[in-house]
Amino acid sequence: MIAFVRGPVAALAPTTAVVEVGGVGMAVQCTPATLAELRIGQEARLATSLVVREDSLTLYGFADDDERQVFELLQTASGVGPRLAQAMLAVHTPDALRRAVSTGDEKALTAVPGIGKKGAQKLLLELKDRLGEPVGTGGTRQGAVAAAPASWAEQLHSALIGLGYAARDADEAVAQVTPQAEAALADGGQPPVPQLLRAALQSLNRTR
Repeated sequence: MIAFVRGPVAALAPTTAVVEVGGVGMAVQCTPATLAELRIGQEARLATSLVVREDSLTLYGFADDDERQVFELLQTASGVGPRLAQAMLAVHTPDALRRAVSTGDEKALTAVPGIGKKGAQKLLLELKDRLGEPVGTGGTRQGAVAAAPASWAEQLHSALIGLGYAARDADEAVAQVTPQAEAALADGGQPPVPQLLRAALQSLNRTR
């Protein structure tokens, strides 16, 4: 098993990061939140899970070991493959998934593309004793890259450019989610860049 990869980020795509490890470019499938923390040319460390199929070897990457563990535990439920598990982590943090399962929050699971009402009910039953209780303290999670602090708008704009969007599209997407960021600031908190990135990507998809 490849437990993690570490090295400079060679390329970024909407769903993939290429990390150079010992002169070899490792393509790693990541969620938008994880990709938002990466910068081309900067070193990154991604916890990874290798999924082996008859016709493919796919490496999935995560911001930390906890996210990888939840990714693997989700796949112990019937009908959940790596793509759906990754989609669940693209919408919810590991603790949010634990909280949803422990409280029976069906609505939270149906927010994930590909999960309907019946599927959510089934997952709640199967995962109840597997994910455990939320472990977070409410603080910010350490990112995949240790970078100098930047404003939420700069981080979001850079992430969208890194995902291949034009500067003009990135500007428009940042403008779309600015009210959400300002609401977080008004409440005394920090704008949640991963959630803002998801909202920005949704706004870009609607305009295409």
